Amino acid sequence: MYPQYHQMTLDDYDFPFGKLDPENEWVKLAALVPWDVAEEEYAKQFVNNGHPAHPVRIALGALIIKQKLKCSDEWTVRHVSENPYLQFFLGMKSFTSKCSFGASTMVEFRKRFPPKAIAAILAASVPRDDDHKQDPPSGGVGSAYSTPGNSGTILMDATCCPADVAFPQDFQLLNDACEHLEHMVDELCTSAKLKRPRMRRKCARRDYLNLSKSKKRSAKKIRTGVRKQLQYIIRDIGFIADMIQNNGVKLSKKQANLLNTITTLYEQQLYMYENHTHSVEDRIVSLSQPWIRPIVRGKAHANTEFGAKLHISMVDGYAKIERLSFDAFNEATDFFAAVEGYRKEHGFYPARVLADKIYRNREIMVWCKGRNIQMTGPVLGRPPKNQDKRREARRQEYQDICDRNIVEGEFGVGKRSYGLNRIMAHLPETSFCVIGIALLCMNLAKSLRRLLRTFIQMWVYLLDLNQNENFWVVAE
Repeated sequence: MYPQYHQMTLDDYDFPFGKLDPENEWVKLAALVPWDVAEEEYAKQFVNNGHPAHPVRIALGALIIKQKLKCSDEWTVRHVSENPYLQFFLGMKSFTSKCSFGASTMVEFRKRFPPKAIAAILAASVPRDDDHKQDPPSGGVGSAYSTPGNSGTILMDATCCPADVAFPQDFQLLNDACEHLEHMVDELCTSAKLKRPRMRRKCARRDYLNLSKSKKRSAKKIRTGVRKQLQYIIRDIGFIADMIQNNGVKLSKKQANLLNTITTLYEQQLYMYENHTHSVEDRIVSLSQPWIRPIVRGKAHANTEFGAKLHISMVDGYAKIERLSFDAFNEATDFFAAVEGYRKEHGFYPARVLADKIYRNREIMVWCKGRNIQMTGPVLGRPPKNQDKRREARRQEYQDICDRNIVEGEFGVGKRSYGLNRIMAHLPETSFCVIGIALLCMNLAKSLRRLLRTFIQMWVYLLDLNQNENFWVVAE
């Protein structure tokens, strides 16, 4: 689309205050992002006619900047307008104090990178070693763990990326639904010039406040509050249905979607109230984001989280998305696809797969044994009678657990440094984009650290070589 934005050097950038520093992080990062792959995926979202879109380097680069700096859309635009290194990263030819896009355009950028596009860009961000792809030696390729015909290690785990929603409480959700219905009735009566019905708003508000402000909420008191809110909601839904049927009132698309969501919420809450349960299929926990589902993780800080469930696999420190969904799923069902994907990419099976207990079912264990793949954890069956073998098995199990902690650390880094602890996007497609961009930033940061480590190793080597040469000169 815009190839002139791809091939840029520091000499091509016109900076009135001198030349940019080639050792700057954003300068190095610009050379690591797979812009070509991103442009191919970016171009699929457009037709051949219409107004030209922003270049892919600006669209994807702006999302990367926002994720790395952990700032809002408004502050991303401000940072770009003030920082020449960020402008170089975005492919701009010269410094300018006016950004070429606004904060509202950032939403469109996120919509233009669907999950498939993000997965392709994420896969392209992983460095490849084509020299060892076809025929791995028995000693392994870049790994100390290998078996005949197998080499390498895969790490697998899943986590929840919580959305920016309040902790759902039944009476709180019902009160929000009641307020939305009251506002909808006001809008319909105003547009159709109808008399407003008697809706008992003050009573509904009073009942909600009496429950929400009480310091001790007994189960009986909560149940009574839920019953009253259900009565208010079905009364308001009846008013809207009457206006549609008898007065010919038409709902907008937004109003129709909201009414359908509230109706489903009412049916779910009524079912749970009548059956004395707190569980229902596809439970709605947010009116603004009805696609969010409860994800039971069993963590110490929170037994249940509300957001998208992310399943990744890691090879050599680089992450790859195996599945991303708002519905709860068993990550073990993606095991075979992840391992076969590794074989398709490298030409051979991994020697080890490090995962938690949920992956250790009999089907997976038998499948791995037939392919000479070592799984994390103890071997099925009775422990060996030989004490040395038993001690070696325990040592290997402990080592596998230590190595598997790498993926847990990556989740921690993603939530602490790249915003995965709270997804601020309010659409399903934009939420997936934010999560994918966060993983992309983590992969790029890994590549930057490797470049720095390679530079330090070369510097130490040259320093040692220089010291040895001086030694021989003195000796002569």
